[in-house]
Amino acid sequence: MNPHRYQKAFAVADYDLAATLTSGQAFRWRFRDDAWESVVNSRWICLKQNRNQFFAQTLVQNDDWKWLADYLQLEIDLPKILSTFPDDEPMRAAVAACHGLRLLRQDPWECLASFILSSTKQIVQIQQIVTLLCERFGTTVAVPTGREPMFAFPTVEQIAQRTEADLRACKMGFRAPYLLGTARMIARGEVDLAKLHGSSVEDARAELLKFPGVGRKIADCVLLFAYGFQSAFPVDVWIMKALQQLYFPKRRAHLKRLQKFSQTHFGPNAGYAQQYLFHYMRMKMNEEPR
Repeated sequence: MNPHRYQKAFAVADYDLAATLTSGQAFRWRFRDDAWESVVNSRWICLKQNRNQFFAQTLVQNDDWKWLADYLQLEIDLPKILSTFPDDEPMRAAVAACHGLRLLRQDPWECLASFILSSTKQIVQIQQIVTLLCERFGTTVAVPTGREPMFAFPTVEQIAQRTEADLRACKMGFRAPYLLGTARMIARGEVDLAKLHGSSVEDARAELLKFPGVGRKIADCVLLFAYGFQSAFPVDVWIMKALQQLYFPKRRAHLKRLQKFSQTHFGPNAGYAQQYLFHYMRMKMNEEPR
């Protein structure tokens, strides 16, 4: 018997779903049969965009779709955010190329774990590692008849009880002890991810930096993509290239100079501006390391 599908239509404006889901924020979305599929909040979800509407399907009865609206950040006034970007040629070009790109609001643990696994990897490789991790240690979720099995992202407890060898079998290499150590720290209560929502960005960053393998860039990705701290401006290889080529074309700028520039130039929604520059640079270079 084919499981019953629960459907919801959302009116949207200024939203490019494909750009958002492929812009290096999240690593579990797949394009299939003219729609996007993933597992969010431990449930299968299918999304399709038709101009200014999203059509969502799940197999779990929903009286309230707020969980999905929050994840997709449907209530955000994108034009208002874009109006705060600096009015310079690089940002105008990035906005023109990526208009409709949004930031997602992800589960903090899944976001943190995924970016620990992202270090020095291309996006397609991160997707492969995350897929293996979910298949081996995540809980099965209901999917439509005929679909291959899909799995929820493993919980902190499901990872904390594994061994380093278990995790290395998911092809994550030197990142395995980092992920395992992070899960065990959270399981022991050494860091409470939920409490970071009410912290200042500086305090939240300091907590995230306690985890093994988490430096400033990974911490800022989590602050931006899971907690919505707009002052977080992750500086990775692509952003360094973007800032160097677009803003400092005639002289070499060191990392500290680029970080200081990013903290002062891009305004109150610097994190949003970062994602536009990141995706714009990837599109220009046609490569995908994260």
